[in-house]
Amino acid sequence: MASIHREIGLAARAEEVWDAVRDVGNIHQRVCPGFVADCRMDGPEARVVTFGNGMVVKELIIDVNDKARRVAWSAVGGRATHYNASMQIIPDADGCRAVWIADLLPHDLAGPIAGMIEQGLAAMKITLDRKAA
Repeated sequence: MASIHREIGLAARAEEVWDAVRDVGNIHQRVCPGFVADCRMDGPEARVVTFGNGMVVKELIIDVNDKARRVAWSAVGGRATHYNASMQIIPDADGCRAVWIADLLPHDLAGPIAGMIEQGLAAMKITLDRKAA
């Protein structure tokens, strides 16, 4: 199984970032607009995410943990036979860090998915650091 671990430092306070990230149905507006073009809830535990590149993925929301500031989800359908991921927001002296971990199959999707994760984190930094400024 391929495992991807990426993180980025943000100038925004962890509480502010977590408030946006935990709003799982509005990531297209609050977290990474452009990278995510649209997001809508499909019942209480799933969302349908449309990425800026046109890809559409249904994601099951596994957990939203306010104490750990961590959200976990799993993608269903599409080219991946397995995909689960989490994002955790960790306070630090400069603001916070966003840590995105994804485990997936098949292995040959690791490169393209890692690229998408990096794009998502870059969009997140622009959006949330702008709000913090």
